[in-house]
Amino acid sequence: MTAVVDPNKRRALGRGLDALLPARPATAVERAYFLCALEKLVPQKGQPRRHFDPKALDELADTIRAHGVLEPIVVRKLAGDRFEIIAGERRWRACQRAGLREVPVIVKDTPEADVFELALVENAQREDLNAVELAEALDRLVKERGYTQDALAARLGKDRSTISNSLRLLRLPVRVRDRVLTGELSEGHARSLLGLADSQIDAVAEKVIRGKLSVRATEAIVRAARTKKATVKDASPDGKTPAIRDLEAKLTRALGTKVLVRDQGNRGEVAIPYADLDALDRLIDKLL
Repeated sequence: MTAVVDPNKRRALGRGLDALLPARPATAVERAYFLCALEKLVPQKGQPRRHFDPKALDELADTIRAHGVLEPIVVRKLAGDRFEIIAGERRWRACQRAGLREVPVIVKDTPEADVFELALVENAQREDLNAVELAEALDRLVKERGYTQDALAARLGKDRSTISNSLRLLRLPVRVRDRVLTGELSEGHARSLLGLADSQIDAVAEKVIRGKLSVRATEAIVRAARTKKATVKDASPDGKTPAIRDLEAKLTRALGTKVLVRDQGNRGEVAIPYADLDALDRLIDKLL
């Protein structure tokens, strides 16, 4: 049987939700608190959470069977006798798995334009969102509502650096972001991959997944790739590093003739061309 919490003693939904709702007495609709049939509830279109882990839902369903629904689902009234979920879709899905027919709800008189933002705040307060889901939701608010990163930080009660670092995850290719959503890659893996050039991320992500590599191992791969890139960048058009070219210059000055150093993996040769026998004699005198 569903456990219904006394509406006068129910737990708060989080400082974020209350902060975004108008500071005014609740309307008659907003005071509505009742048991609602599950089939009358509909998910919010485009809500921040995109991935629901089946195992986690089963675990929540077991908890609901044992203890009931300890916190009501927040909804808004739609046409007819249907309600759109603002906060609590995961609970709604778990209730279906638990075999419940009805669930406690609170009705909020919320404008459609504010529904997505309220859902994001609720999920962010609970830290329920995957790192990519949060990044995509923040990006949507920036584009649709014109928020700056400072404004988002204030509304979510987070540091600006947290918002900025979250949005950086959108640099990942879509295929890699999907792997983070499904849990094949962790947030730590994702942040490590950001150290790579865009063209390298997809291939390294596949390598990490196939090898089931740890975050630390992934960081090592990224460091190696960055070092290799720096070495190639520092090399001259003929493939010689600044150190080799400097050595050639010193030998050329010392011997008075062009000296070539060919290095391959710390092995190689020193070549000293000469124009004629007189030049060879002068070179031999200097060497001996």
